[in-house]
Formats: sequence, structure tokens, C-alpha cells
Amino acid sequence: MTATSAFFERLTVAGQDPRFDKVCGSVRFDIRDGAQLEQWLLVIDHGRMRVTRSADPATTVIMVSAQVAEAMARGEVNGLAAITRGEIMVDGDLGLALRIGRLFPRAPGPLQSGDRASGT
Repeated sequence: MTATSAFFERLTVAGQDPRFDKVCGSVRFDIRDGAQLEQWLLVIDHGRMRVTRSADPATTVIMVSAQVAEAMARGEVNGLAAITRGEIMVDGDLGLALRIGRLFPRAPGPLQSGDRASGT
């Protein structure tokens, strides 16, 4: 299983996220790997999340390479930074796309890793 598939599986299992209680919309992820196109549809209805593999229309479409999607799913790439670098293209509601970034993990930084040897 790829990190991207595991990310979407976690969303499916969680089913609800209180950070999105006031959000209604849909986001389709178009993930390209060469000639292959993998599509995931995330539907949010007041915090309830449903994920399917689908090419159905969505409020927002996020187009990204498989490599960048994998790095985001592992917490190695920030979505906003990737958008500004042109690694992610967004069609539709940019605000919704930016909010979705909260769902992705963050790689632990020096202060988050639990290593206090530096005295900070």
C-alpha cells in the first residue's frame, strides 16, 4: 500500500473530523504517475468525510504528481508550499483546497521529535 492510499484509507476509517464541522464540499485528487491517473474523491458534509475512488465532478480538483502526493501523505511536503512552487494545481475553491491541507500529516521537526538535548 502506498502512503497516499494509506492516507485516504485513514480518512475513510475516521469518517468524522470536528475541524470541518462547518465545511461542505468535495475535493477530487487527480494523481498522475506518468500515463496513469489515480482519482480519489473526498466529500465533506459538516465534518463527515466519505472517500471513494471516483472521477465524479467536485467543488475543487487538486492535480498533483504521484511523487508529490506520496511526500505529502508522509508529511514531507507542505501543500501550500507545493502550490506556490507549481507542484500542485488547484481548480475550483482554493480556500477548500487550503483547508484540506490540515488533513495531511506533518513530519516531526526538531522541537516535535521529543529530543530535548538541545535545551530548547
